[in-house]
Amino acid sequence: MEDPGSSKLDVYSAKIRRTYQYWLDRSVIYTMWRWGLFFVSVCLFLLRIYLVKGWFIVTYGLGIFLLNNLIGFLSPQIDPESEGPGLPTSGSDEFRPFSRRLPEFQFWLSSQKGLLMAFGMTFFSLFDIPVFWPILLIYFIVLMFLTMKRQVKHMIKHKYVPWNWGKATYKGGASNGTGGGKPFKNNK
Repeated sequence: MEDPGSSKLDVYSAKIRRTYQYWLDRSVIYTMWRWGLFFVSVCLFLLRIYLVKGWFIVTYGLGIFLLNNLIGFLSPQIDPESEGPGLPTSGSDEFRPFSRRLPEFQFWLSSQKGLLMAFGMTFFSLFDIPVFWPILLIYFIVLMFLTMKRQVKHMIKHKYVPWNWGKATYKGGASNGTGGGKPFKNNK
């Protein structure tokens, strides 16, 4: 026989998932507020770590996780080095739009979930492994420096910029109708 309690639980959990997805979908357009919330959460997490003077392994793991997310955000979805040799064409400098391996919203959501998980782990002494934290800090700084150096070299080599600060719009400047105007940033 079917348990009547499990069907109520399924209905209730489906309602919670729908509500969660509803608010998540509504937050997509509020980029600055989402990242502001994330940085406030990071500050609260670091304040907790500072006050309790523990859970340095959790903090190090969170740092590596966030660095991995950042690299995914800065990397193109299709890596030109992994495509192999291409056929020679005359228009090799043609415009190709930059598409990320990890989109901005997914980057924020994954980072926020990781931060909340790490924050939750700081309430359990099981995860408070004694470690000499300056070694972890130095290792993380070196790892971040080398990783970002490699990423910037990759960006320069393949001529892509992962940041877009607004869509460039073109204003007609030529009187002959060719549309050879100069771009300007539309601040709407």
